[in-house]
Amino acid sequence: MPTTRRTFGALAAGAALAALAPTANASAAPRHRRLIAHDDFRHGLTRWATELQDGGTVTASRGVLEIDVPSGATVWFRQRLEGPYVLAYTATPVSEGRANDRVSDLNNFWNATDVRSPDDLFATPRGGALDEYDHLTTYYAGYGANYNTTTRLRRYVGEPGVRPLVLDYTEPLLVPNEPNRVRIVSDGSTVRWWNNGRLVFGYTDPQPYTGGHFAFRTVWSHFRITDFRVWRLAPEHP
Repeated sequence: MPTTRRTFGALAAGAALAALAPTANASAAPRHRRLIAHDDFRHGLTRWATELQDGGTVTASRGVLEIDVPSGATVWFRQRLEGPYVLAYTATPVSEGRANDRVSDLNNFWNATDVRSPDDLFATPRGGALDEYDHLTTYYAGYGANYNTTTRLRRYVGEPGVRPLVLDYTEPLLVPNEPNRVRIVSDGSTVRWWNNGRLVFGYTDPQPYTGGHFAFRTVWSHFRITDFRVWRLAPEHP
């Protein structure tokens, strides 16, 4: 699959911004991190809210959040997150020949607020169809979307029919049954989305969204998700 010039720019930025990427060894990180949220997916969905367009199943047990859906699905983390933070998880697209094993749409909302109920995201009902999220102010990563042909970053502005596109790539994309170790950095105007150690989206927002809710978002797919963690980043020293 060809690499766009924007992708080369992101890769170049990755080298300069590697200090923001969380590492397996916390002591190697240049800034102190404190764990503020996590889920080992052994105690059900009490920390999550699901919005399903046409049903399907979302379960959390034995260390796995499993999303197996025939159409649109959004799974919200109920705890509101305030930056600066680093969020991490591992998601594997399942391809085992079943009806929803399409391998597409590893997507995220983060720092999301619904302009119709800005103090409580869950006070406004939504049913899982994509256009119902146009009222959000949020960042939106669509990794391997559109039948695993596009990887895009959007910045929603809370207006129906308006989903401004920030970055648009033709790769990287999903690989069936291969894990995606995602890291999201929300650090003031700095917005970063990493996968398997590679900077996929790097964006400096002059009017950043610095707090809100996180969600897994997908469409007609089957994912197994593990190791959900969020760390507070200590302020940078001058």
